[in-house]
Amino acid sequence: MEKTLRVAVALWPGLDQQVLEPATRARLAEAVEVLQPLPVDLATQPDEVLADVDVLLAGWGCPALDGPLLDRLPGLKLLAYAAGSVKATVTDELWRRDVAVSSAAAANAVPVAELTFAAVVMIAKDVFRIRDSFRASRGALPVEGHGPAGPVGTRGLKVGVVGASRIGRLVVERLRTLDCSIAVSDPFLTADDAAAMGAHLVELDELCRWADVVTLHAPAVPATHHMIDSGRLALMHDGAWVVNTARGSLVDTAALESECASGRLCAFIDTPDPEPLPEQSLLWDLPNVVLTPHIAGSLGTEIARMGELAVDEVLRFAAGAPLHHRVRHSDLEHIA
Repeated sequence: MEKTLRVAVALWPGLDQQVLEPATRARLAEAVEVLQPLPVDLATQPDEVLADVDVLLAGWGCPALDGPLLDRLPGLKLLAYAAGSVKATVTDELWRRDVAVSSAAAANAVPVAELTFAAVVMIAKDVFRIRDSFRASRGALPVEGHGPAGPVGTRGLKVGVVGASRIGRLVVERLRTLDCSIAVSDPFLTADDAAAMGAHLVELDELCRWADVVTLHAPAVPATHHMIDSGRLALMHDGAWVVNTARGSLVDTAALESECASGRLCAFIDTPDPEPLPEQSLLWDLPNVVLTPHIAGSLGTEIARMGELAVDEVLRFAAGAPLHHRVRHSDLEHIA
C-alpha cells in the first residue's frame, strides 16, 4: 500500500487559522496525514518527527530552508508556500536537493490588483484632494469636474503599467473595464502579447512621458532597482501620479520625495523604501501623497485564498498530478 504523505504546516502561531479555514483543513486531512499540533515549530521538533515529513505547507513564519534544517527534513519532497514571494524561504540548498516548490503568489496577486485598480479610479476621480477640501470646508466648497492636473474622471485616462507580471496583467484586465488608454512596458513582452492583453507596448521612458498614472508591477531584482529614478520622474507631466503596490526598491525615494514636495507629481505608495519611511520623511504629510502600510497583499478574509491554493497543490502532488503553480530556480530573477 502506498504511503500517505505526511504534511507539516509551518506558519506563525495563529496564522494557520486564517490560512486554513475549517473546510480547507478538513479537505487536507482527508487526503494526507497532517502533523500535529498545528502549526509546527520546525526548530523545536525532534529529528525523528521531521525525518518523516514529505511536504511543508508553509508561509509567513517559516524559516529559510537552509542546509542544517533540510538535513533534519531528509524526506522533504514539496514546499507548498501559502504566501506570496518564496524568496525569503527557498535557498540554493533546497534547489540542489530537488525539492519541488509551489507558491500561492497567484492568489496573493488578486487583492494587490484590486487595490491598485481602486487606487487608479480614486486618483482619476480626484478623491483624495476632494476629500481633504470637503473636510476642511465642511461641505461649503462645490465639487468641480476639473482638478489641478486637468479634467476629473476615468474617461480618456492614460495608465502606464510597468511590468506584465501576474499582478500587472490582472491590473490591465480590470483597467479594461474603464474607458481609458493602457500602455505597458516590459522587456520580456512582445507587441502582440501586449495587444492580446488590451494594451500597447512602449519603452519605459515613453510610458513615463505619456501616462497620467504610472503603476508599478515589476519584481525587485538588480535590473529594476530605482528604475523610476529622478530622470524618469522628470519625464512625467505635471500632476501625474506614481502608484507603487509592488516593491519599494523600484523607486528612488529621495527623487520621488523631491518631486512630490514641489507639488509637481503625486504618489500612492503602499510599499515605500525604506519600509516604514523615516519619521522625518516629507512624504508622511504631503497632501498629494497617499501612504498605506503594505496592505495591498492579502489581509483578513483574503488570506484564506492562499491556503486554498496551497492545499490544492498538495492534493495534486499527492495524486501524482502536475503542480499548477510550480516555481523553479530560474523563475527567481523574474518574480517578486
